[in-house]
Amino acid sequence: MDYKQAAALLRGHDDILILTHKRPDGDTLGCAAGLCHALRAMGKTAWILHSKGATAVFRPYLEGLEAPEGFVPRYVVSVDIASLGLLPDNAKPYADRIDLSIDHHPSNEGFAKENYVEADKAACGEILYKVVTELGPLTPEVALPLYVAVSTDTGCFAYSNTTANTHRVAAALMDLGIDYRGVNKRHFRTKSLKRLTIETELLERMHLYEEGTVAVAAVTLEMVDRLQATEEDLEDIAAFLGQIEGVRHAVTIRQLKNGECKLSVRTAADLNASTVCALLGGGGHAAASGCTVAGTPAQAEEAIVAAIGQVKRGQV
Repeated sequence: MDYKQAAALLRGHDDILILTHKRPDGDTLGCAAGLCHALRAMGKTAWILHSKGATAVFRPYLEGLEAPEGFVPRYVVSVDIASLGLLPDNAKPYADRIDLSIDHHPSNEGFAKENYVEADKAACGEILYKVVTELGPLTPEVALPLYVAVSTDTGCFAYSNTTANTHRVAAALMDLGIDYRGVNKRHFRTKSLKRLTIETELLERMHLYEEGTVAVAAVTLEMVDRLQATEEDLEDIAAFLGQIEGVRHAVTIRQLKNGECKLSVRTAADLNASTVCALLGGGGHAAASGCTVAGTPAQAEEAIVAAIGQVKRGQV
């Protein structure tokens, strides 16, 4: 399926509900908001399923867009969701009735009735840009959240997944007169004191492997509780360790509860993060992937270091 076919499907339906993934980031929320505004501009009824996991920094983009209680959709669309396992609890009742999936993950499981996936795109926002321009004239209201989607999934265009197409899309969105400077300041140039404290502790707890090219550190429940850190303080914490000179591959372990950890893996071109995470039941992109494993943070660290070594030595 291409963007014209996806747009045709959206054009032919109404009463549309848009789903985002759990622990929502800027890409899934920005895509949902941009698509919702575009559909409403066409005179359609469109809502985003309530995203209780959205942090305060992203919640303004959802204002007036979340579905009211009792809304019954006739068409369901998911954005930036690779598998049904990424649906938040309130989206699970729609798991078997997702009509259209729009995504950029190579690991997309093709769970919807129709699937539009472009795995070579850095952000799902790049794909949504093509869809919404096919639906009608692009407006600042649509462009702003799509810029949030593209910029946040590329680390303000600094990550290795950034392409020339990423910049072309961003430029087209900026040409609409959106406040991209405000977005950049809010998401990339502002940190809370708690966030800086967390980063300091990660440096103190960090372990280096593979001659200093692999860095691993954990955000534990004890740390979060002691610092009274919020999800906003931890936003995109996975990108931090990769900023250290000499580190090519970084793993951030987030203890979700006793006995369960979420791992975020960020790698350079010589190591496929998706292949590494697949060994532990996860997946994603070549340069950014994740997985959830059972055990303590120390056990999770041992498992991911072993998986990295296995892939680096061609033992997969």
